[in-house]
Amino acid sequence: MAPLIALEDVAKTYRMGDVEVRALRGVSLAIEKGEFVAIMGQSGSGKSTLMNVIGCLDRPTAGRYWLDGLEVSALSRDQLAGIRNRTLGFVFQSFNLLSRTSALENVELPLLYAGLARQQRHAQARVALERVGLGDRMDHTPSQLSGGQQQRVAIARALVNGPRVILADEPTGNLDSRTSVEVMALFQELGRGGITVVLVTHEADVATYAGRVVVLKDGRLQSDRRQNPAPAVVPPGEEAA
Repeated sequence: MAPLIALEDVAKTYRMGDVEVRALRGVSLAIEKGEFVAIMGQSGSGKSTLMNVIGCLDRPTAGRYWLDGLEVSALSRDQLAGIRNRTLGFVFQSFNLLSRTSALENVELPLLYAGLARQQRHAQARVALERVGLGDRMDHTPSQLSGGQQQRVAIARALVNGPRVILADEPTGNLDSRTSVEVMALFQELGRGGITVVLVTHEADVATYAGRVVVLKDGRLQSDRRQNPAPAVVPPGEEAA
């Protein structure tokens, strides 16, 4: 079977005035269904650009990209938007939750944009929140939730459309170490359930929870290694955030 994500000699060049910035310089990468992959690299290495290409937020300047068997590197903006809505879920460092709406309403947003009826939105959002352990916090607003709980809401929002891939950009950047472990445990659980997780991080300890670590340098693939992931276990005596 073909890999779920396949990049072949992908390059991305940005033009800033008279200056060309070569963010990616011929990256080839294949990721299978259910893999948990951490992408690392120093600032300017190209890891965020690679995430944007994988997430169909940006098109490569050169090279080819297949997602779930479909070559997406040359699709239109509308076609890419449709793929993002059906196949991809996004989790960010800053949570990006609406402050005056409940957890349930925040999770419903992608379904609202997709045009689903209210009853169906509620049902799917409830299932997603229960999946991340927040079945008893559905009516809480972000200000009534801890940082870890807010990130769980964001993960539920990413899951609500039933994506094949979760893309997480520094998802533990605003969390303490214990809560970070809880979020990593959730990503590991999603991987065991068949969802592919691709995570950008600059933290080596966070990358230990992934089964594979890809390192970029100057827009090129510097290393790609598989590892036995560390079990994400919350320290005894600690309550979940």
